[in-house]
Amino acid sequence: MELYEGIMTTRAMRRFTAEPVTRDEIVRCLKAAVQAPSGGNIQPWQFLVVTDAETRAAVGDIYRRSYDRYEPALLAVLPPFRSDEDEASFRRTAAASRHLADHLGDAAAMVLFLMPAISMTLADDQGDLDVGTPYASVYPAVQNFLLAARDLGIGTALTTVYRIYQQELRDLLEIPERYEVVALVPMGRPVGRFGVARRRPAEAITSWDRFGRRDT
Repeated sequence: MELYEGIMTTRAMRRFTAEPVTRDEIVRCLKAAVQAPSGGNIQPWQFLVVTDAETRAAVGDIYRRSYDRYEPALLAVLPPFRSDEDEASFRRTAAASRHLADHLGDAAAMVLFLMPAISMTLADDQGDLDVGTPYASVYPAVQNFLLAARDLGIGTALTTVYRIYQQELRDLLEIPERYEVVALVPMGRPVGRFGVARRRPAEAITSWDRFGRRDT
């Protein structure tokens, strides 16, 4: 598969078959993850792979309870849909997200991306030097992981809803307090097909040289 095709067709896959994912496949994806860039090459990531069935079920329970709180809060603040197509797209995503919440523990494997609680802000005699959040040095690794999984025909979804009960997740998996869980990625053979996701056109949200200046 060409790289551009992989990028264009890597989308959140939230329904999985019962077919397993191998350890070698997981490691291959992790090797891609560690090739990601990070600020100052600090590589501020740790990975925690969950394959044990009982542990997966326990993580799934935490995720489901998190989503049970998140879903109604989200639905309560939805703005009006701009079109019937937008509403239909949202309803499909909502149904898939609900399915994942109810079945996350059934995924063949899960990978948690951990980041130590650090700050990248330095200072000089004029004050703080804000160069951004350290999360920016972890999420490229997550995306590399997703792309490598896509190359293997493995479905993934980047999730963060578990953070509602992150301490429970830390306790379950014996994650030290100094680590944030910045992403949880279920893995499995997907039900459904990879494809180009519905997105706003790049041209509609791109400015040239000054904000709001569109290419003409």
